Amino acid sequence: MATERGIFELSRPLHLTSIEWNHPQYRTSVMSCLVQGVYSMEVDRQKNQLGPKAQAPPWWDMNHFTLLETLIESDDSIYGAIFEYKHYNYYQNIHGLRTPPRYVIAFRGTILKADTWFMDAANNLRIIFDSLHQGTRFAHAMFAIHKMVAKYNDASVWLTGHSLGAGLALLAGKTMARYGFFLETYIFNPPVSSFPLEQLFHSRVIKGAIRITGCLVKAGVAKILKNLEVQDNDLSTNIASWTPYLYVNPRDPICSEYIGYFRNKRFMSKIGLSEIERIANENPLRSLFVETSSSPSPSYFCDGPLHLLPSAYMTVNFSESNNIRRAHGLRQWWG
Repeated sequence: MATERGIFELSRPLHLTSIEWNHPQYRTSVMSCLVQGVYSMEVDRQKNQLGPKAQAPPWWDMNHFTLLETLIESDDSIYGAIFEYKHYNYYQNIHGLRTPPRYVIAFRGTILKADTWFMDAANNLRIIFDSLHQGTRFAHAMFAIHKMVAKYNDASVWLTGHSLGAGLALLAGKTMARYGFFLETYIFNPPVSSFPLEQLFHSRVIKGAIRITGCLVKAGVAKILKNLEVQDNDLSTNIASWTPYLYVNPRDPICSEYIGYFRNKRFMSKIGLSEIERIANENPLRSLFVETSSSPSPSYFCDGPLHLLPSAYMTVNFSESNNIRRAHGLRQWWG
């Protein structure tokens, strides 16, 4: 959430003194700063801080970006923004230099203020019930992403987001990947709709046993209730070819289950049960007993558990774990 930490002079990253797109930590810091810029824009809007009073611009100015467009929700709140990198053309066809993004589409997380709490809470509930793809915010975000990719190309457009915004970026990235557009994506503290075992048990053995048992039960129930077939089509192949950058903290109950998810995924593959693990994760128990519509829509291919990912470049931060608020905070990723 946005706090005084969003004030640039109090929390700005002091180490970003040079441009280093080849370094993962630099890319991480820049992407998290752009997300903070979106948070700050909405806070500026609510406080009517315009012109020299605005707190948001330094978050992208310091990283040589300009604000191209703001993404506005139906309640007039700013939930995202499109940024353009000023020096993109300089990096073209230079051997040894990693090509930076031309455009970054960034999404903020929840702001518990009067102007934003209702729509943010509604979208958080959609994440819990795996229905974020049915919301107007996702539809609006996808329109903006499609527009940018169609005008330019997927290699020059990156996605990033934090918390609720990370869920939005993750879902959008998965959707684009299924259609063959692989957008580089940075997701900070993304929410998981499954039970937070990482927070409830300390023993890896207990957590592993619960996850394996859960996989076997869900796969068995799914086989009984549904006519399952092995998915081997272009859509599933495309999503397997997309690998986002994932940032989690083990003390954060909102995102820590990703750690156990990928640990269980590796173990099930090691013992030859990867297909059972896939079926179980694609069929949460609550969805097996709820009748769903059979008529597809443009976002139909994105339903199911948000956290269902074949792979990810996952960074786990063990140092910023003093309390839950810091563990879920965005500042830890540019510090």
